[in-house]
Amino acid sequence: MKVVLFCGGLGMRLRDYDENIPKPMVPIGYRPILWHVMKYYAHFGHKDFILCLGYRADVVKNYFRNYDECVSNDFVLSQGGRRLELLQSDIDEWRITFVDTGINANIGQRLKAVEPYLAGEAEFFANYSDGLTDVPLPAQLERFRQHNRCASFLCVRPPLTCHFVVAGDDGRVTSVQDVGQTGLRINGGFFIFRAEIFDYLRHGEDLVLDAFQRLLAQNQLLAYRYDGFWQAMDTFRDKQRLDDMYARGDAPWEVWKRAGPVPVPVAATTGVPIGLSRRRGRALQPR
Repeated sequence: MKVVLFCGGLGMRLRDYDENIPKPMVPIGYRPILWHVMKYYAHFGHKDFILCLGYRADVVKNYFRNYDECVSNDFVLSQGGRRLELLQSDIDEWRITFVDTGINANIGQRLKAVEPYLAGEAEFFANYSDGLTDVPLPAQLERFRQHNRCASFLCVRPPLTCHFVVAGDDGRVTSVQDVGQTGLRINGGFFIFRAEIFDYLRHGEDLVLDAFQRLLAQNQLLAYRYDGFWQAMDTFRDKQRLDDMYARGDAPWEVWKRAGPVPVPVAATTGVPIGLSRRRGRALQPR
């Protein structure tokens, strides 16, 4: 299956890191976070990528055009440096389509722009390029096919340290809870779509605020609840957390380094509001 990755945003909350580097190219260890996302999909056999480019598209293009396999692979150097033999390869089997989808386009516009490159695809993956997880992708895909819906997304607990407050119009507080105890869940990306998604998405519209609302109305949107590792890199603090995990050798998203299958945590199934988009801060109505 093809994998569409949204790589064109400005990443304003990470501009303090380096305003000349687009967020998908901000490094975690030796490689940009975009590479980690692509490596995740490639591990499960999905190596045909479509990159929806925008801000600093040249940085993404030049990175892959001048890709250095030696950075993250073992190799043998001989003949005084004249001969180099790679012992592994990262991207030798990858196929990457680079598409300029506009600097100021929203996610829906970017997806609509690459529709011609998905011709003949009954199903495809799509994702933000700044979030990492260890979700077992085959299990998510199997559930998507079993329920026969048009779209699915990863539904996760927000990794926040704040309190959720319920108050009336008069300001009287009726509840204060740690956000982790509320059952609140958010859109974590890692979408799976059928080709019919484009019937729900019109030119100029947003994926979540517009197309998803039509899917909801027709019972065509499926949430895949997951309580394992998930982390978006929205802020510099998020980047520091991912850097620390990588430096400790405790990077759960590196599923390609595991010998055995990824365990599937059991998520709660009742009383859970779902669908707050981390991109827009707006709740989707539960089905």
